[in-house]
Amino acid sequence: MKSLYLFIVCFIVVSNSLIAQEEIALYKNGPTESNNISVEESIDKYAFMRDISKPRIYAYIAPKEIATGAAVLICPGGAYWGVSTDKEGTEIAAWFNKLGISAFVLYYRMPNGHNEIPLKDAQTALGMIHKGAKEWNLNKHKIGIIGFSAGGHLASTVGTHFTKKTRPDFMILVYPVISMKKEITHGGSRQNLIGKNPSEEMVNLYSNELQVSKNTPPTFLIVANDDNVVPAQNSILFYQALQANNVPSEIHTFDIGGHGFGMRKRNLEVDIWPDLLQNWLKTNKLIN
Repeated sequence: MKSLYLFIVCFIVVSNSLIAQEEIALYKNGPTESNNISVEESIDKYAFMRDISKPRIYAYIAPKEIATGAAVLICPGGAYWGVSTDKEGTEIAAWFNKLGISAFVLYYRMPNGHNEIPLKDAQTALGMIHKGAKEWNLNKHKIGIIGFSAGGHLASTVGTHFTKKTRPDFMILVYPVISMKKEITHGGSRQNLIGKNPSEEMVNLYSNELQVSKNTPPTFLIVANDDNVVPAQNSILFYQALQANNVPSEIHTFDIGGHGFGMRKRNLEVDIWPDLLQNWLKTNKLIN
């Protein structure tokens, strides 16, 4: 009897720590175009998933009693080679859920020579979230996007290459790749997205600091000056372009933090960035 009691208590504790989720394929009958990846998806011990060819989102819906109606599409990083599913995916979704924001983690296809594919997947995912707004108790005017590293490039591409139907309402960019210019970009992300020898036209098209307009969504940026993977200049140039176009925007830079820190605490000043983001979300009336 005592063993049964302990089992029930443990089950309740574990159950309460889980986040309800739903896997949703982006294309009911599969995508119309292929990224020509034929090997099976694989994930390593660091929760890094490679060779994604079946795009999907995982829905983490905020509890009804605290839901604000806001939602965010999460684009994990991975140099357009894979995605960091936990540190820049599920862990971020859990944080948003605690604030009453529903979150959708995007497993976007790797470009593999098809530069248009990640953007199509992200825009399709945003469209699905809008379409399901009533079912998920969402406000269609409070649906934004967050991206990390190369996922930050994808998010900023969504936020600068949009139509009326695909514009996110806000952007959050964390140590993002922004530019494809050789002198400041992340080499792996650039090569994986637009190839070894891209044209100047292609470089400029995907250098998102050049694509900002007055209609770019309000944006929050976080970066560490000692980032030796993606130069902080990416974030700074994007912020300057936002300011030049009078787009409401906020940037926080930290001297020490490196790259790829996610929301994991390391006893560094950069650990406070989720608190800064929470304040920004309040200021922009996305949470109470």
